[in-house]
Amino acid sequence: MSANIRLLQIIPNMDIGGAETGCLHVAEYISKKGGFSAILTSGGKLLELIDEKKIKIFRWPINKNIFFILFNIFYIFFKIKLNKINIVHARSRAPAWSAYFASKLAGVKFITTFHGTYNFKSKIKKFYNSIMVKSDHVIAGSEFILNHIHSNYDIKATSSVVKRGIDEKFFSNKNVSEEEVIKLKKMMNITENKFIILLPGRLTYWKGQKLFIKALNILNKKNSLENVQAFIIGSDQGRVHYKDELIQMIKAHSLQSKLSIAHGLNKMPVAYAIANLVLSSSIEPESFGRVSVEAQSMEKPVLASDIGGSLETVINNKTGWLFKNNDVNDLSKKLEMVIKTEQKVLDLIGKQGRKNVKENYTRELMVSRTLEIYSSLV
Repeated sequence: MSANIRLLQIIPNMDIGGAETGCLHVAEYISKKGGFSAILTSGGKLLELIDEKKIKIFRWPINKNIFFILFNIFYIFFKIKLNKINIVHARSRAPAWSAYFASKLAGVKFITTFHGTYNFKSKIKKFYNSIMVKSDHVIAGSEFILNHIHSNYDIKATSSVVKRGIDEKFFSNKNVSEEEVIKLKKMMNITENKFIILLPGRLTYWKGQKLFIKALNILNKKNSLENVQAFIIGSDQGRVHYKDELIQMIKAHSLQSKLSIAHGLNKMPVAYAIANLVLSSSIEPESFGRVSVEAQSMEKPVLASDIGGSLETVINNKTGWLFKNNDVNDLSKKLEMVIKTEQKVLDLIGKQGRKNVKENYTRELMVSRTLEIYSSLV
């Protein structure tokens, strides 16, 4: 059945992110199974990983400009007809509007994936978002997202959850050498026998970096960070002012010797490998929570906010722990509890995390479930 699928995925860009990697994995899988696979996108770093002999790439401007949305209806229609596409899969709202009308004109199946909650503060914004539920099949990345869709939109299409997947072979201790660990520890000035806490994620307010700093300040005043080194890992993505605020907070609380901001790490599995605990402190719901899943795949215990996708990906008291959302006191208490936990117990929790990922959140599971949806429509 896979050979009958002629797929066009549309996404604004192919830079590194959850939606983008999912798009790439599906494209690779369809091509591998003998189907035709194409991606329409503005560009992005992930395109460097694609063999264009196997996956067709259409580089074309994809943005929210109304002119492009209207013009792209005809551009997408042309690509559908020229390449005999029978499934169009839109992964963002602006291209979804174009793809919806192009698919109708061409008489082919149209699929959308809800990658986030797409917050709305007006009827116009909600109407703009609603295009994502006008497809033949709506895919949600988590039960949390599916519930959000049905709670806020009038959805008549078939909908289902396809749990996002990661490459568990890449995020594996077997993919990290001792030399890489030693080199990274040296670069980050990590001394032996330190308890390492990582907070990965781009530098933006809702990822909860300030909450983490406040929690560490509470523990530092109690002298509970004597053997701890913590790191916020992520790019500011142009949010220089916010990064400066974080640096000033660290200085104001005299945490310079306990907490550092790092970025530009070439291989995230190595960063996870040096950690004793990985934190996800988002103060707004994660639609999925890739950090928590990557960390579990690396056999690391996770401490995460009790909202959004983390309620599904982290099994409380088994693969990690949940703390009360945006509650600095509860976060500090949970951090202190984990810091005092014996390493052999943390290792057992890490192994349960790896098992959880292999059973629920692998790339293979994600792409095979997506293929089932495609096959049901063709």
